[in-house]
Amino acid sequence: MLFSVFSQFQDNPPALIAYLAAFGVAMVTGLAFHEFCHAWSAYQLGDNTAARAGRLTLNPLKHLDPMGTLLMLVVGFGFAKPTPVNTHRLRFGSVRGGAIVSVAGPLSNFFIAALAALPLKSGLISTVASLDDISNASGQEVIGLFLVFIVFFNVLLGIFNLIPIPPLDGFDVLQVVLPAGVRRQLAGVRQWGVGILMSLFMLSFLTNGAINPIGSVVSTVSNVIFPLIT
Repeated sequence: MLFSVFSQFQDNPPALIAYLAAFGVAMVTGLAFHEFCHAWSAYQLGDNTAARAGRLTLNPLKHLDPMGTLLMLVVGFGFAKPTPVNTHRLRFGSVRGGAIVSVAGPLSNFFIAALAALPLKSGLISTVASLDDISNASGQEVIGLFLVFIVFFNVLLGIFNLIPIPPLDGFDVLQVVLPAGVRRQLAGVRQWGVGILMSLFMLSFLTNGAINPIGSVVSTVSNVIFPLIT
């Protein structure tokens, strides 16, 4: 991802700075708040495992994962340290309780996106800078562009994490609507989840994006959600 960004904006340093700044803020705040919401929802449902591990905090350093951060920079998608949860201690049971804890993460990203969009929807920020002419943009236009990036990145994070492939949150959310027999059959998929995700990323890389299932899903859904928020 970094290579494509630098290539796209190599002749436009102000746009590159705005993009990277928004990306950094969105990723750090988005991932930290995402994991905090997992910990908070688990705590509210009766499990203090994450709290005892020091994860009931908004401090990004407690949540960021080196490999996940590197993946974000390289391919545009990544992950934070998984929040430890003992689903057997959750109110409503491990399946429903686990689904609530899991969905809290992506919902937090949509919340941040909606929050960042408020100045745009309310008219407080009425103009957004064009990347092609950002060096001549006003302060308000640059702030508008920054907020659009924050919205965009958090929408992508929320959608990506709802993909039903372990260890993404969507896999646990899916469990609540599946029959018990199907859940048991899918239990073995967990150990292969990371490998499946990496294989899909590599498939996209090796085909230069021609075959990109994850990117296609995220892009299609974001094209629906992004206009609704902004």
